[in-house]
Amino acid sequence: MDSVHPEDGDRPADGPEPLPDPDVSDARTGGRLGELFAGALVGATGKDVPAALCRACVDLMDITGASVSLAGEDADTRTLWWSSDTVAGRLAEAQYSLGDGPCLSALTFVAPVLAVDLTRGADAARWPVFAQQAVELGVRAVFSLPLGSSAVAIGTLDLYRDSAGPLSERDRALAFPAADAITTALLALQAQDTGGGPAGSWLNEAETDHEEVHQATGMIMVHLGVDPHYALARLRAHAFANGQTVTEAAFDVITGRIRFHD
Repeated sequence: MDSVHPEDGDRPADGPEPLPDPDVSDARTGGRLGELFAGALVGATGKDVPAALCRACVDLMDITGASVSLAGEDADTRTLWWSSDTVAGRLAEAQYSLGDGPCLSALTFVAPVLAVDLTRGADAARWPVFAQQAVELGVRAVFSLPLGSSAVAIGTLDLYRDSAGPLSERDRALAFPAADAITTALLALQAQDTGGGPAGSWLNEAETDHEEVHQATGMIMVHLGVDPHYALARLRAHAFANGQTVTEAAFDVITGRIRFHD
């Protein structure tokens, strides 16, 4: 989990990196990390556990916000499961709408993608449209960590910051174990629901926010006689051309405000 894709290696930040917090240094050697996360989980049960772990990331690390996105049945669909704030949610929505960004790269490579400066250089060039939208939201760096095994990602933990620069050593010591803990919590919830939990499928509930996208994609498929990947691409293209999120464009399709033709 602690390997970085070759294209995404950290680049040096301006100035010296802050010294590790003593408690976190101890945690890296197995001393305090469990206590840090255990404290964040006091009173949390079921679906509150992964959300509490995400909140702990924001509280304990030098980041501005965080979100968790879950992968759908294919590489083109994702669902925002939790976000710490409006900007984190809009970042996730932007990547979903564009079909591009650090989160999608982390899912594709099943490896951490650390975009340390979206204002210039390699990161800005790699995702130019997403980078522009992120900067407009006040975001300068995004760190996407895959959730799952070394072979398959079920989603990503996405951390963002309003200043450029890599994660410090202390934040790395928290971020990667946090992603592992969130993975464990999500898989436990999935197993519980598979066993007939009374609350229904947590994944289906999480996907409610994007039901409009699935419905609109189906309508475009019928209108154009195309496969779902092409239909979703057309919907994303329309959203981008009109300054909308893909969810907003989907609602327009469903209500008949727009109709796709060959």
